[in-house]
Amino acid sequence: MIPSTPPHDPLTWRTIDPLLCRAASRWASRRGIHCFFGVISRLGDGWFWYSLIAAIALSGGGRGRLVALQMLGTGFVAWLLYRSLKRRTRRPRPFHTHADVIARAAALDEYSFPSGHTLHAVSFSIVAIWWFPFLALPLVVFASLVAMSRVVLGLHYPTDVLAGFSLGAALGAGSLWVCSTLIPAVV
Repeated sequence: MIPSTPPHDPLTWRTIDPLLCRAASRWASRRGIHCFFGVISRLGDGWFWYSLIAAIALSGGGRGRLVALQMLGTGFVAWLLYRSLKRRTRRPRPFHTHADVIARAAALDEYSFPSGHTLHAVSFSIVAIWWFPFLALPLVVFASLVAMSRVVLGLHYPTDVLAGFSLGAALGAGSLWVCSTLIPAVV
């Protein structure tokens, strides 16, 4: 008689998410890696974005003040959206679920889905780049690093980050559409 082997889970996001989190956690065991991404994540808490919004408001004249208000409004909607989704989905963070995933930074709240850092980074970047295209390279790099930091630091699954990216892109584009509809002369 041939011994039976247990069936293997197919590669799905349910199996890939924890695998990627474990791999990222092992990679982040290097001090330089988790320190670098810790700084990026801390800046993504809001410090970088508040500074950018202030710089745009102070240096961009009337247009800059409008863009800063648009970014603040977009940020507020992003905050409401991700807080509401986290309360509804209640997905535990990877470090709560998997013993071999280590949280290398403090979580700002209890749940992981979606990544609020990523949602804000993408939506703010889209708005800022629309108005100031010369900011594209630094903002795309920074937003990408913020998104990576969330998985590397053990705080989010890759699907949390993908959801944050998708929601942030939709929110950023929606913000541009609303502003172009409300204030067509500025656009």
